[in-house]
Amino acid sequence: MKPPRPCHVALVALALGCLATRLPAQVPDDTVRVGDRVLLRVEGEQQLTDTFTVSPGPALVLPAVGELALNNVRRAEVDRYLARELARFLRDPVVHARVLVRLAVLGEVERPGFYAVPADAILTQAIMTAGGPTRDAKVSGLRIERDHAPVWSGDALQQSITRGLTVDQMQLRSGDLIVVPRRHNAAATVQVLGVLLTLPAAIYGLTRLF
Repeated sequence: MKPPRPCHVALVALALGCLATRLPAQVPDDTVRVGDRVLLRVEGEQQLTDTFTVSPGPALVLPAVGELALNNVRRAEVDRYLARELARFLRDPVVHARVLVRLAVLGEVERPGFYAVPADAILTQAIMTAGGPTRDAKVSGLRIERDHAPVWSGDALQQSITRGLTVDQMQLRSGDLIVVPRRHNAAATVQVLGVLLTLPAAIYGLTRLF
């Protein structure tokens, strides 16, 4: 086999270089995104103890502080990041922060609607926040949609539930839809639901930060 000619190598390198300049950098799905909410508590600072929505940037706009950039900040690290940033404005701040992901839970659940779910919550906790599946729910047909297209469904989704993956680990984003379809065999639904509820599914108290 003949080695590639230098000119061919140069052309390939040039093509790859052009492609790299055209492709936007991929943002990891475990980072804080526009539409997420940050449940923040700064001890001794009442105006900084609230739930704040992440604005375009992404950034967090805080009273008396202004805009804090959140570019490429992972959800799991937002606590430490904000503590470091607020130390520029406050002396030795004690900061507690948690990212909430706004998900729609629709279909056969007791209270369909949008819910701000902690990024470290498992999927069954998000469903239980909406009151849990109804007796007519087809839990095995559960799916998650984004921009009118499925991102999780079938065996892959059922396995992620069994493994207890979190919202963050499943790379869900604010605005994603959790759809629980309807079925006619209620007895089978109760059986499947019983299996799911053996997983850790304590509902997060969203009104309590820690």
